[in-house]
Formats: sequence, C-alpha cells, structure tokens
Amino acid sequence: MKIMVIFSGGMDSATLLYHLRDKGHEVVPIGVDYNQRHRKELECAARLCNERLGLRYPILNLRQIGRFLTGSSQTDPAMPVPHGHYAAENMKQTVVPNRNMLMLAAAGAVAISSECDALAYGAHAGDHTIYPDCRPTFIQIMREAFLNCDWKPLQLLVPFQDWTKGMIVQEGLRLGVPYELTWTCYEGGETPCGLCGSCTERQEAFFDAGVPDPALSGKG
Repeated sequence: MKIMVIFSGGMDSATLLYHLRDKGHEVVPIGVDYNQRHRKELECAARLCNERLGLRYPILNLRQIGRFLTGSSQTDPAMPVPHGHYAAENMKQTVVPNRNMLMLAAAGAVAISSECDALAYGAHAGDHTIYPDCRPTFIQIMREAFLNCDWKPLQLLVPFQDWTKGMIVQEGLRLGVPYELTWTCYEGGETPCGLCGSCTERQEAFFDAGVPDPALSGKG
C-alpha cells in the first residue's frame, strides 16, 4: 500500500515510519506546522527523512490556526510547559485543542490527492488518558469518516493503538530507528529539558526497553 504518515519528528512517528516500511509499504511522510512551541521537531523530522531515508518531507502550514489555540502550553506563549509525569492533572495544559483532527483532516486531503491508500499516525496506549484525540472512540470515528469522505475510501491506520511506549521503543530498536535524531521535548530548546511530561515518558519508555535514551544521556 501507499501510505501517508504524519511524521512529527518524535520517537513514536519515527518508529511508525520505519515499521510500515519494514512491512513493505510505500511510505510518504508529511509534517504539520501548527505554530507549536517545539517546532524543532519538524527540523529533526526533515533531517531524518533526508539523511537516513532519502525521502521528501513536505510540511503543511497551519500556523495561522495555531495562533488561535490559546490555553495550551504548546501553542500559547503565555502558558508555561508543565514539568512532571503525565499522570499529573496539570498535564492537561499540554493538550492542543482538536490537534489530531486538524492534522488528520489536512494530511488526509493531501493523501487523497496523492492517491494514497491509507493515512497513518502514531497514537499509542499511553496517550489515551491525557489526549482525547488518541482514544479508541476518536480513532474509530475518524476511520469511518475517511471511508466516507471521498469516492475512493482512505484507510486510517493506527498500528500502535494498543502498544505501550516501551513496546514502541523495542520495535524501533529492532528496526534501527535513529532515535538520536528524533525530538520529544515540549520545551523546544537547544537540548531536551528532561523534565517535561514528554521527556519523562520518553525516559520511562527507554528504561522499560532496558536501554539508555541517546538523546537524553546525562539528563533527568
């Protein structure tokens, strides 16, 4: 199948890209710029695609929409990025309103125009609690929408829907994903902070997989 993959530059979507290639599919990565604080992830995604996979990496520009998404630490400069574990109540500040629906709708339109058979994104089991647009109910509704939004049905693939982040790391290690080129930190600085929820979850995933995180060595 020809599959368009929403590739943010993070470890989940990077693993997804390699996972689908390993299955023999033709993958077409695409990024989405929604004016996120951690736009460095897009630079990392472009580098990985260009240097390691020899793939083009187009980026959809949704920055104007992002400017209106107040109340989230990832799109609102007035909101600080909370530190700690995703189990904490304040981690809801990292939720970008309707982010995945925006990204799926935009990338889905491009996927249809590019004659792709499917669209894929990297939601996983660990996202279900904090992010409404990663939950099974949302995924199923979007699957049905894509099957009915055009004359040719577009499949929505979410292979990691029931996987833990530790399982994703294990799969990525098997496939040789260059995790040192991926970006996870919500702060978006020069180096990962090692303290935000995203960094904390990433460190736990590598710990569960029994290997150190090459991007956070010496931190946290």
